[in-house]
Amino acid sequence: MKFASAIAMAAVAGTASARMNEVWNQTQTESAGIVWKGNHTTTPLPHEYLKTQDLPDSLNWCDKDGVNYCTMSRNQHIPQYCGSCWAHGSVSALGDRVKIARGGKGVDINVAVQHILNCGNVGSCHGGSVDGPYQWLHSISQSTGTGISYETSNPYMACSSESTEGLCPGGKWDCSAINVARTCSTFPPEGTCSGLDHYPNVTISEYGSISGQDAMQKEIMARGPISCGIDAGPILKYTGGIYKGAGEGVDHVISVTGWGNDATAGQYWWVRNSWGEFWGEMGYIRVAFGSLLVEQQCSWAAVQSYTTQNYPCYEGGENCQSSVDKVEV
Repeated sequence: MKFASAIAMAAVAGTASARMNEVWNQTQTESAGIVWKGNHTTTPLPHEYLKTQDLPDSLNWCDKDGVNYCTMSRNQHIPQYCGSCWAHGSVSALGDRVKIARGGKGVDINVAVQHILNCGNVGSCHGGSVDGPYQWLHSISQSTGTGISYETSNPYMACSSESTEGLCPGGKWDCSAINVARTCSTFPPEGTCSGLDHYPNVTISEYGSISGQDAMQKEIMARGPISCGIDAGPILKYTGGIYKGAGEGVDHVISVTGWGNDATAGQYWWVRNSWGEFWGEMGYIRVAFGSLLVEQQCSWAAVQSYTTQNYPCYEGGENCQSSVDKVEV
């Protein structure tokens, strides 16, 4: 699959530099076989049955009734620069929804961005879409019964098949078993790295696209965080506070964990970015309602299953080794 059309450089408003637009437009999204603002639902949706007057003034899944349901903050730009925000936003929101389904208990389940980069065919380090990740995940969830692997069996390497930066040229980033879930037995020459045919994973049953403040609040309140597009140009040098200002175009994807209400600035979104915790407010930014195009396009997914009791593979993975994928280290 070719992603060259997604490599579009856009001038950043108010800065002297330029940055990559990491979000495909409708034509590019549909040319990649993704349904623009697609939906697959079998149950009533929160924005259809919840009443606007029942929405609270504030709600944040990172601190809801004294419980933190938010999973880890991520940095898409290490070990080298990669424009994979579209995968990070969706994966972070999905991980939160798994934690919500577990009542906030147990060790966090962090799902693998690299699995999407290797296998999704819905984007690369040079961009993707708001809609693609959940459409891909639903497809494999329904066709194979196995979903996206966990970070511990497929760590983020910030590489995709066309990447030429950093360590990327030294690796293979195709959708082979070893690039879905892997382990390595020991040092060479005795050791091998193998793809696994049993691995913890998350599947989804539904997905959809929403837009607008009201629908977003109802979806977040009922089922948890969502991924959304944003204009990232104005916030490259954000250091704190509630950002208020119109956006010029969606070029980045984040996850929205809830909303707050400030006595002076009014209501705002709690936005988790994927630029690391050194940026902003420990990796988050508060964005005033109606700002930076956050309400233009968002996606959600309904968790179907997740692994909490694994098939016990050996340390070297010998009893879980895929028959089609074994490489010497």
